[in-house]
Amino acid sequence: MGVLGFEGFEKRLELQFFSDDPLENMGLRLIDFESLEHVLHAVNCTVVSAVGNHFFDAYVLSESSLFVYLNKIVIKTCGTTQLLKSVRPLIHFADKLNLTLCECRYTRESFIFPKSQPFPHTNFKEEVIYIEENLPNNLVYRKAAVMMLKNPSCSWHVFTAVDQNHHRRRSLNSDVTFEVCMTELDRHQASRFFKKTGDCKTGDLAGKEMTELTGIDDINPSAFICDFAFDPCGYSMNEIDGHRYLTIHVTPEDGYSYASFECVGSVYDDDVNIVETLKKAVQVFKPTTVSISTTINSREVWTKVARAMEPLGLKCRTFAMDEFPNSVVFQTFTAATRRK
Repeated sequence: MGVLGFEGFEKRLELQFFSDDPLENMGLRLIDFESLEHVLHAVNCTVVSAVGNHFFDAYVLSESSLFVYLNKIVIKTCGTTQLLKSVRPLIHFADKLNLTLCECRYTRESFIFPKSQPFPHTNFKEEVIYIEENLPNNLVYRKAAVMMLKNPSCSWHVFTAVDQNHHRRRSLNSDVTFEVCMTELDRHQASRFFKKTGDCKTGDLAGKEMTELTGIDDINPSAFICDFAFDPCGYSMNEIDGHRYLTIHVTPEDGYSYASFECVGSVYDDDVNIVETLKKAVQVFKPTTVSISTTINSREVWTKVARAMEPLGLKCRTFAMDEFPNSVVFQTFTAATRRK
């Protein structure tokens, strides 16, 4: 817990691996649950619910989410978790499977309660030093930057390290990743993420009710949702749709209400309009302020994002762009009138 409340803003770590041999088995999915628990213990969180399909396993954590693919792991945690303490053990367990790290990516926005964060998350410089001390030497392309806008309290922090071969492949990637942070949520909608006094429903059952009551289940109706409600308030969900995921986390307390949304998709997918999915997610929470990090090599997507926010009464206030090596655009939007 922070000094005033719970830190909703997540830290996100993505590790990608490769093998000299074709990945004909389960790859990283062969890491047993006991080993994953060992990693999460170091981070200071636990698994509360899980689901999987042919492509990956998705875990709802006590603080956000974990996704394990054949050759990729994505873990994001909120609160005062020590996310970067997962780097060394994850690389260790992957090495036992003859998998070599080829990319490390760490992102986060500015914390609401930065003074409450433990080492190594006390500041971005410490985070970068800690990551680099735990990375193998083959990751030769490294870059750290703070995409700072007019308001320094709303900045996007990015660290990337890749090996030379993966660097070339990454620049040709057509997938888009949206990382969205929403604050000052609509109070009525935020109130739906509180369990009623005396409610003895399990986290899974209460989570399902919140999903249906708030309209989260309409964001991508064809996908499978694994949701969980916390006591007395708070909500997390992972959604799986083929080889792609969508995840939402909510801290609904008045005064520092927050919701995050993340999804990965392709700009060339005719079946799923990823920008429309983003719009639906933001529409659920009706926030006063939204920040969106878009990772892709396509200017068309960034302009579509801005146009999608306009009908929701959200105007683009700031824009920043950098290369990591894929282009990262960080945009902030605010409502013309304050939400109630």
